[in-house]
Amino acid sequence: MDDNKNVNVVVTDIQMPFMSMVTFMVKWVIAAIPAMIILTLLGGMFTALISGFTAR
Repeated sequence: MDDNKNVNVVVTDIQMPFMSMVTFMVKWVIAAIPAMIILTLLGGMFTALISGFTAR
């Protein structure tokens, strides 16, 4: 098989039951909560670091 060959694919439809999609999205939201907490803590540390360097 030639690995240099490009193949274009277009997805036109995904068959997924509604409740399965709702469950997936709820899990997605629950997984996003710790990620937001981590990003908030990193942003706070970065802000404290920058303000510590620029304070007189």
